[in-house]
Amino acid sequence: MTIQYLKKAAKTPESESGNARAVVEEMLAAIRKDGERAVRDYAAKLDQWTGDILVTPADVEQRTAGVSAATRRDIEFATEQVRRFAVAQRESIREFSTEVRPGLVAGQRLVPVNVAGCYVPTGRYAHIASAYMGIATAKAAGVPTVIACSTPFRGEGIHPEVLYAMKVAGADVIMTLGGVQAIAAMAYGLFTGKPADIIVGPGNKFVAEAKRMLFGQVGIDVFAGPSEIAVIADDSADPEIVASDLVGQAEHGHESPAWLVTGSRSLAERVIVRVPELIAKLPPTARDAAGAAWRDYGEVVLCDRREEMASVSDGYAPEHLEVQCRDLDWWLANLTCYGSLFLGEETTVAFGDKASGPNHILPTKGAARYSGGLSVHKFIKTVTWQRMTREANRDIAQVTARISRLEGMEAHARTADDRLAKYFPAERFDKGAPVES
Repeated sequence: MTIQYLKKAAKTPESESGNARAVVEEMLAAIRKDGERAVRDYAAKLDQWTGDILVTPADVEQRTAGVSAATRRDIEFATEQVRRFAVAQRESIREFSTEVRPGLVAGQRLVPVNVAGCYVPTGRYAHIASAYMGIATAKAAGVPTVIACSTPFRGEGIHPEVLYAMKVAGADVIMTLGGVQAIAAMAYGLFTGKPADIIVGPGNKFVAEAKRMLFGQVGIDVFAGPSEIAVIADDSADPEIVASDLVGQAEHGHESPAWLVTGSRSLAERVIVRVPELIAKLPPTARDAAGAAWRDYGEVVLCDRREEMASVSDGYAPEHLEVQCRDLDWWLANLTCYGSLFLGEETTVAFGDKASGPNHILPTKGAARYSGGLSVHKFIKTVTWQRMTREANRDIAQVTARISRLEGMEAHARTADDRLAKYFPAERFDKGAPVES
């Protein structure tokens, strides 16, 4: 295997996240101790927000009144795309029952969580799409109560377009809160009296760390980090499109990796030249973020064969993976580690991020090796049940008793013994040797 790095990253996302844990730990401890008062203090200190936390329906109507008709249509279109895909996901899984053996029927039910918390960041950018990605998917899963939080925008209430997206997607409760304090408020049920069963949504390293530290008390969608893109391209790809797509994701933030894996040296060299040129043409905020991301985290990997390219890509396990190559079916069949896959030049990460339908809340930092992104499945518990006739006890109870005693668990065994004695009092069974010690 011959793999050559034409550009190597100077940093990893972990190299910039050292202080997040200590900061979040202190904030969560304060909020556990002082509850809503601590949340309000953090909102005032960090976001300059001293207004109401809970957003009333009248507040929503007033604050979104200025959203243009065209913007409303766009948000409604994109939300419906996400909802349709989520409903199709829900319909792909089913409840069932089966007779495992005569007299023993077992099955599964699909039960939505009762309360979902959906976080929508509004920092460098107003993440309108994150509102419907989380909320509409939760509602498609059948979650009865969806609580949505977003940061005050420029010292005022929630960004009007974000708020409109929350409304269209079906949020039941909306709170003007950002950052760690928002995650904690949803987890602990502050201001609502309804602790979240699961919390979803992207955010900065402090939000990600808060979700990680609260995992177990609540469910979370993914262990998230800075947004990532990888592009696999062969010599049939257009270097202008490849470079544009890498820059398109690098603008997410200073720590957002952008990786190119290719079998074409000429394409690689052209992309290395074009990416900085495209970044230079961006507006200041995006130029600053994308420039740092490409400088510190960008990589270009040259491989000999497509099998090597697939192996390198799986090693990254990227959040977003574009394939701009011949024989797209081969790549679909052979790639195994990614959050979401974009096959062919005609699709791009931005489509998935905003409007095409599949969810954009995806695993980062290698988590795509073992996890997918946000879907209706994250909001649904697959629970099992069983029912047995007395006759079915004849075999199941004997085997249970013997295995329990082999394990040294006499009390387990006796629950089986008692049923055999009750249901078949005239019969003798091989129940294994009783545990003596």
